[in-house]
Amino acid sequence: MAKPTLTLNGKVVEFEPGQTILQVAQAVGVEIPTLCYLKDATPTGACRICLVEVKGARTLVASCAMPAGNGMEIQTDSQAVHTSRRLNIELLLASGSHNCLTCEKNGDCKLQALAYRYGITDIRFAGQTQQYPKDESNPLIVRDFSRCILCGRCVQACNDLQVNRAIGYGYRGAASKIVTTGDRPYQESDCVFCGQCVEACPVGALTEKKAVGLARSWETKQVRTTCPYCGVGCQMWLHVKDGRVVKVTAVEDAQPNRGMLCVKGRFGYDFIHSPERLTTPLIKGEDGQHHPATWDQALDFVAKRLKEIKKKHGADAIAGVSCARSINEDSYNMQKLFRGVIGTNNIDHCART
Repeated sequence: MAKPTLTLNGKVVEFEPGQTILQVAQAVGVEIPTLCYLKDATPTGACRICLVEVKGARTLVASCAMPAGNGMEIQTDSQAVHTSRRLNIELLLASGSHNCLTCEKNGDCKLQALAYRYGITDIRFAGQTQQYPKDESNPLIVRDFSRCILCGRCVQACNDLQVNRAIGYGYRGAASKIVTTGDRPYQESDCVFCGQCVEACPVGALTEKKAVGLARSWETKQVRTTCPYCGVGCQMWLHVKDGRVVKVTAVEDAQPNRGMLCVKGRFGYDFIHSPERLTTPLIKGEDGQHHPATWDQALDFVAKRLKEIKKKHGADAIAGVSCARSINEDSYNMQKLFRGVIGTNNIDHCART
């Protein structure tokens, strides 16, 4: 059966039934700017930046929420579209405090990028007085309500992607804001501090507290690595400045985590630069003190002691605990070592503790 088609900027393209106009455009390499759209989440059409012109429609339509239809004729960058996007960006800029000079998101802000792209230098509307103070009550996330544009990406990330259902919309009209359960502080809510809301936020309303003042986005180098906290293998970006990790974000579309991280993966990187980290194996001497050793010396010492204990007390005098931070293959080899080589079933996994 032939696929349905539509005309996009004068070009006929095929699409899959159920796709939105935005998804069709993305599939054929046509860029439509968005602020509220979040992949794999329910579209809301809240920001009105992705508006496009559809022949025969009474008004411009939100491409992120409008299903593509067979025979549609769509313009994504007409004069009407351009004028509407400029107006909506101006309104968003006037909705709060968006001083880029003091914002942690400077250089990585989608609203800032759109204002630059559409050449907005002056705002014709009076700014709104912010009635909610900045929330710095917890050690991980800063909430600056003056920079929130109510796009809802954080709500979608929490409810649709992580399915924690810890945050939502609160109050009405000009008093609207994003709230945690019953508008309680983060630490008193259902929040598990996965930080997915921080990563989803397109502006400076949600930022990582530990990263404040450490680096601008253009000052860091991104290094891809695997999360060290468990055997799942989540992919992450280390944001590095002068040899130090200043922030961690997830790798979008990477398997197996698909752009998501848990609280440990996103915020638990302090150990990397801890002065208490061991940098070489240590062996306790007869003087009761630990002395540096090579890996060969340490492994030979462990093997020797295991053999001595097994010979004197039997294999069941030995037990092993596998590490949850290791990959599954390493845990498998650990139990094979204890069962097949040492000869005991005394093997467990620290995730159970």
